[in-house]
Amino acid sequence: MAYCLLPVTSLIIDRCSLKKGEIAVSGGIYLIQGNDRLVAMNERPYDSETLLQDLLDKYPNLLGLERPDDRAGQDWLIVKRTGSVPTEDARIERWSLNHLFLDRQGIPSLVEVQPDDEYDLRKETIGQMLNYAANASVYWPVESILEQFEINCRHQNRDPERVFEDFLGAGADEREFWQRVKTNLQAGKIRLIFVADRIPPEVQRVVEFLNKQMDPAEVLAVEIKQYISPENGMKTLVSRSIGQTVEARQKKSSTTRERRRWDEHSFFAEYRARFGEDEAGLVREIYDWSDRLPHLQLQWATGDTYGGFGARFAAENGLTELFFVGIDGSIQIASDAYAALSPFNREDEWHELRNRLSSIGLALPTDPGEKRLPNIQLSTLPNEEALRPVLNTFDWIVTRVRDAN
Repeated sequence: MAYCLLPVTSLIIDRCSLKKGEIAVSGGIYLIQGNDRLVAMNERPYDSETLLQDLLDKYPNLLGLERPDDRAGQDWLIVKRTGSVPTEDARIERWSLNHLFLDRQGIPSLVEVQPDDEYDLRKETIGQMLNYAANASVYWPVESILEQFEINCRHQNRDPERVFEDFLGAGADEREFWQRVKTNLQAGKIRLIFVADRIPPEVQRVVEFLNKQMDPAEVLAVEIKQYISPENGMKTLVSRSIGQTVEARQKKSSTTRERRRWDEHSFFAEYRARFGEDEAGLVREIYDWSDRLPHLQLQWATGDTYGGFGARFAAENGLTELFFVGIDGSIQIASDAYAALSPFNREDEWHELRNRLSSIGLALPTDPGEKRLPNIQLSTLPNEEALRPVLNTFDWIVTRVRDAN
């Protein structure tokens, strides 16, 4: 059955044309046929919650998202359908959710689909939203999200690289995108979406209140109504987003408008304020070590309130990032960057690299083709003596690459 996706309108519907199970509303949806004949579309509830979930799989743009331009295409990348949010105990997962999506800005969007006739269950779902916000941003590593995305693609017999290219375009930097996902998770910048065919007024008020109070997290509801023509059975879906009040938009836009390029002074001032003098001293050691080496270049990241510096060096295929130190208190590497380097593109050298990095707490995948962003929290290094093996390992990496080229 074909679907026609339309925005909300405010036309009048004739109650006399309604059949059993159809709903009369104050507004209506009409289709203009090729012969200029107006056909009324009557609202009808979904036969099951599963049907609405299937529609989101097929038409994720039903979730709605304000476009920054007139760009066409898909706004959402589906990571997984029917998943769960991890807890502090890595062996336990709770709070099952219906969908996990990512938008073009790398913001994780957790979606719950509920029928409109289960009031108690709906109240429970709203409570789960807060559990999602509190736990997903803390215990959900970006490597797990990337793995779920690739598994979901394989289940659909689709190439993950092709899916990603269709989503962001052929020239998109996949590594940069997944870094944005990680940064958003660490900052608690996630989106919680409650989906139903009818959002009652009391739920709408709760969603609007939460969305106004939570920052940078966003809480929304999406009402997706189904209209069916009694004449030819054609179906129309009408999506309406709830929660983005003018006040909430102004509040959140004021925090995202700031763009700053970090420098040495601003970074260390912010780092000391967040983590204290001792840990900032360790980061200063990393910075000074990188700055002293003539073959390394320091590059500062641009971000809203997040960022850091990367240590880069010249390799055969251009500048490569050795590591990145974030304002979130972590030191991170990219497995695919190392896999492309000689001599680590050989199997024996890759295993040697894995062993070296594993000894300092950075876990590379066994398969060089698997993308990961391993990181360690600098808070786990108690002093400069504990930092020394980390810097020695990176020094060894640069030496091996320079000798191989």
